[in-house]
Amino acid sequence: MNSEYSIAVHVLSLLNGGDGPHSSEYLAGSVGVNAVVIRNVTGRLRQAGLLDTRRGVAGAALTRRADQITLLDVYRAVDAPRSTLKMHQKPNPACPVGANIQSVLDEVFTQAQAALEDRLSQTTLADVTAALHDKAS
Repeated sequence: MNSEYSIAVHVLSLLNGGDGPHSSEYLAGSVGVNAVVIRNVTGRLRQAGLLDTRRGVAGAALTRRADQITLLDVYRAVDAPRSTLKMHQKPNPACPVGANIQSVLDEVFTQAQAALEDRLSQTTLADVTAALHDKAS
């Protein structure tokens, strides 16, 4: 998984704070990336229906309440991979391990991916922003 996911959660958490509107430059300053990265991520969030943005206008707004946006929604919005765990491509089929490792690991990786997605589905943006508020207090 690339860093776009954590950037997306960071941006949504800022926007949920309600002290905006915030420009891409402001969001980029908080995240610590170039504003172009923010615009790319917010574009994906907009395409997924999580953000309402307007070209040339500073600010974006959540399209749903924070307690209705799960971390799984965000994960899927930023083009999450089918699996966060990757298999090596060319094991030796003449080797007893090489011939079977992909099928064995595929089962494990599928279960791990399901567990990840299940956990993300149980955590909302409201949960994240509440935890951030608690840490800041």
